[in-house]
Amino acid sequence: MPIGRASVRPASKSKAESVKPATSTTAYAATSVHATTFAVLFAISFCHLLNDMMQSLLSAIYPQLKESLELNFAQVGIISATYQLTASLLQPLVGLYSDKRPLPFSLPTAMVFTLVGLLVLSISHTYGLLIFAAAMVGFGSAIFHPESARVARMASGGRHGLAQSLFQVGGNFGQALGPLMAAAIVVNFGQASIAWFALMALLAIIILYNVGVWYKTHGLERIRASAKLHPAPELSRAGVAGAIAVLMMLIFSKQIYFASIGNYYTFYLIEHFQVSLRTAQLFLFMFLAPVAVGTIAGGLVGDRIGRKYVIWFSVLGALPFTLALPFVNLFWTGVLSIFIGLTLSSSFPAIVVYAQELMPQKVGTISGLFFGFAFGLSGLGAAALGWLADRTSIEFVYLICSVLPALGLLAALLPDLGGSRRFETIPAAAIEE
Repeated sequence: MPIGRASVRPASKSKAESVKPATSTTAYAATSVHATTFAVLFAISFCHLLNDMMQSLLSAIYPQLKESLELNFAQVGIISATYQLTASLLQPLVGLYSDKRPLPFSLPTAMVFTLVGLLVLSISHTYGLLIFAAAMVGFGSAIFHPESARVARMASGGRHGLAQSLFQVGGNFGQALGPLMAAAIVVNFGQASIAWFALMALLAIIILYNVGVWYKTHGLERIRASAKLHPAPELSRAGVAGAIAVLMMLIFSKQIYFASIGNYYTFYLIEHFQVSLRTAQLFLFMFLAPVAVGTIAGGLVGDRIGRKYVIWFSVLGALPFTLALPFVNLFWTGVLSIFIGLTLSSSFPAIVVYAQELMPQKVGTISGLFFGFAFGLSGLGAAALGWLADRTSIEFVYLICSVLPALGLLAALLPDLGGSRRFETIPAAAIEE
């Protein structure tokens, strides 16, 4: 009988007697692998908030750095590229290594890189130091994201979508808080005040050290048990590769559209409707606020009905709203932006968990690949859309981007993995077998 059933067929006496007594670790796995450890999930989510808030400080102070160090736009672009390429390209490599050799204390190590980057950034009065600081912050991101996604899966107890959503929503809030903190503190007190944010990195190091202790004592056993309880689907290598390629295309459509909103939505509103900057920022908030709700909803619903259906709804379901956006008045632009943020944001946790279920032995590699790909696309997409807007118009950019969710049709090519694929309780003896 396949492992993962709710019960085991009664065995004959001789067979039952032949089953070895479960060890303490095996018994632990049997009784707790299906229990969601919310303390760990909330710790990871909070540290994700701190991590992304500290990292978003870098881009938030670009104008100040440009003025104080008399940089040109090309030099600012190199700083951004250093951070983004370091963070995005190294993530799959970190995940690949940790899949072979688990690193329970890599998370506090990641925050040490971020702490060093912030301290150097606070005293950077030369261009070389800025590049070094950006690289340190990028290293921290490259280590943090794949490993924290692995810990979220360890603590999920089978509720993989919920765990991934809670982890990601922390990052969403952190990205939103970064510019606010920069405006409130760095703009008023200068570049040196960035050093105060190192205290947040220190707090995250303390929290993540304790997460690392849990990772070493309980998480590793959970991940071994999950490999038995949650085997890879019966697909060929070509089938798995094809499904991964489809998921990457869906990430492409989502991230490029999000890049258009995050970087140019205020410009579009000001130019197209002649509104004030304050009004444009309010409309941007109306888009960003539902993103947190959609992220949580996508994980919860995916656990209930299956990831594929959430992916279908999320990416393709946003298409009517994105197609209508360039042609409606200001009021309906605000309404449509709410629905776009809500639907599109629900796809990412479902996509990441679906990919993890395709390759459950490569959780770190998959997490690093998708987070790194999404991160890199955001930077490259923003640059490409800016280039297109300079040569056409911001209205044309939104007209082109409006068709991107049509790539959601590719979800029809994804294999059905059989519902939510949640863990079920089984006897310890069955795990040991």
